Amino acid sequence: MSAGPNGERDGLQEGLESSEGDPRVILAMNAVLSTVFAALIVWGASIVGTLEYDLPTVAVAAVALFVLTLVMTRR
Repeated sequence: MSAGPNGERDGLQEGLESSEGDPRVILAMNAVLSTVFAALIVWGASIVGTLEYDLPTVAVAAVALFVLTLVMTRR
């Protein structure tokens, strides 16, 4: 930790950078956000007439987004 006028701030920054977080929370957030984003994408595509807005279409899009996000964020 650096000693300086904003020593607390440096300590907080160091703690945030070193924290990996709980993988279950990250996966749950990924699942929820992927589902919401997939619903928005499918809804927009249904307005244009490209896709039908129904549960299986949203589920497939959500799984695809979840897997894509998971693959792209792995270290």
